[in-house]
Amino acid sequence: MPPFPLPMHRREEAPGGEGDEEMPLAYWLVKSEPGAWSWQQQVATGTTSWDGVRSHQATNNMKAMRLGDRAFFYHSGAAREIVGVVEVTGEFHLDPKDPSGRFGMVDVRSVGEVPTPIALAAIKADPRLAHLALVRQSRLSVMPVDDDSWQILCAMGGLAA
Repeated sequence: MPPFPLPMHRREEAPGGEGDEEMPLAYWLVKSEPGAWSWQQQVATGTTSWDGVRSHQATNNMKAMRLGDRAFFYHSGAAREIVGVVEVTGEFHLDPKDPSGRFGMVDVRSVGEVPTPIALAAIKADPRLAHLALVRQSRLSVMPVDDDSWQILCAMGGLAA
């Protein structure tokens, strides 16, 4: 059993404001250099803005994030491993530190640590994950993770139910 809940749906207001409806979660992976922002800092802070992203593709990915979506927290640099899970608590808004006004951020809260960190080498060794942006676009800092890959990665990290 996972050490924290892994929901499959989020609640959203139905079109026209007619109550709530269940929508499937979308899954993501967000990368951070541990020296800049570590998993330990994320846990200690709880909820924070995921800011400083200056890639148009990563920004577009953040624009697609919705409340309740989940993301793997990935340590880049020397560590190169998935270490935790965060939940989107605030949708895309402009980053006040960006003077151009083109880039933004989302808010995330820590949900839980991955019991067994998932090394990039293990991800690359699994042919079912060869299509992931983490494998194909190593410099992209915010990327989607499809449902099947999310389940595979959860199992690898000890999060499977």
